[in-house]
Amino acid sequence: MLEKSQQLLQRATKSIPGGVNSPVRAFKSVGGTPPFIERAEGAYLFDADGNRYIDYVLTWGPAIIGHAHPEVVEACQAAMAKGSSFGAPTELEIELAETMIARVPGLDVVRLVNSGTEACMSAIRLARGATGRDKFIKFAGCYHGHADSFLIAAGSGALTLGTPNSPGVTAGTARDTLLAQFNDLDSVRSIFETFPTDVAAIILEPVCGNTGCIPPDPGFLEGLRELCDAHGTVLIFDEVMTGFRVGYGGAAGRFGVTPDLYTFGKVVGGGFPLAAYGGREDLMRHVAPDGPVYQAGTLSGNPIAVTAGLKTLQLLTPEVYEQLEAASLRLSKGMQAIIDKHGYPMTQHRVGAMFGVFFSDQTVHTHEDVHGCDLDRFNAFFHAMLKRGVYLAPSQYEAGFLSTHHSDEIIDQTLEAAEDALAEVFAA
Repeated sequence: MLEKSQQLLQRATKSIPGGVNSPVRAFKSVGGTPPFIERAEGAYLFDADGNRYIDYVLTWGPAIIGHAHPEVVEACQAAMAKGSSFGAPTELEIELAETMIARVPGLDVVRLVNSGTEACMSAIRLARGATGRDKFIKFAGCYHGHADSFLIAAGSGALTLGTPNSPGVTAGTARDTLLAQFNDLDSVRSIFETFPTDVAAIILEPVCGNTGCIPPDPGFLEGLRELCDAHGTVLIFDEVMTGFRVGYGGAAGRFGVTPDLYTFGKVVGGGFPLAAYGGREDLMRHVAPDGPVYQAGTLSGNPIAVTAGLKTLQLLTPEVYEQLEAASLRLSKGMQAIIDKHGYPMTQHRVGAMFGVFFSDQTVHTHEDVHGCDLDRFNAFFHAMLKRGVYLAPSQYEAGFLSTHHSDEIIDQTLEAAEDALAEVFAA
């Protein structure tokens, strides 16, 4: 079934670490051979072995209007004909920034960068520069890229001084990263009790998408806003995943809580390497050349990427988000009907066109809750779905996504495959 993909993987491992350019693509957590993709269109992926898959990974979120959308392709081809990169300002950059600002509450000024990692790294630097403080709080299970200060694992207890989660991250770097538990305001309060005037920022995914899609409990985001206001701390929403995906105004617009700074990526680049950070004007004016907080990039504001992002946002009207919400609800209700019908010990979450399925009958609120799920059953489900032509994220710790091309027919096909796959999993 994946004979050519297996050959390509063996070839790739000779020149690329693990044969992939991002670790999760290697299927280490689920086992087996990753399909090597040749092309994508709409809601489908096509691999080197001639297999077609209904895609719920969507390049880890960006392809919200489907793969190879003809209007995006046409716009990018026209932009490419004018030159692939200038290293100079363009009107397109202004248009994209203005479009983002018009949609997102509290987004006054935007700086374009190349990746979510770069955006989050820059936002933390800005918060530190503006406050004169060194420490910041992150949450176990929230991913903000692979910059050293973000690769910190939580220890035990509500207050944990960070320890490195990867070789090459120094203890000195880790010391200023403070760990709290998602959906646990008391863990954050404990940190402020110990460091009342030392915390520059709190950064979090408002929906924890790198732990399989965990939404915020009622009052959690509001509580963080209050704590930040009380301590002069900058609240940063990492909306790399949720931005322009869970709603017209992202997670902040959906939940009604406005941070001081945002980071964006994925959807905003329309499938190209593009990200951004921005927020309150008084904070953003600290960024060079307006202020002393330095950040730069040769390819920042790349005209092809900006074209793709701008066209994507233009296509994402409020009516399109209603369509996405309906499609996501159809998938979620269908899955719940299967779970209830057979009494499977499973639970699921959904926020807009973003979802997570867990093999546990317990409510999943935190990173630790996900650790308690049946990962072996998830892995079996993943492969059972892949065999039936449905491509899910190859990890329990990743969210799934829908696009405008996930029609009722495609969703119903997915649900039929899921019922068969789950019967196979629970019969084993």
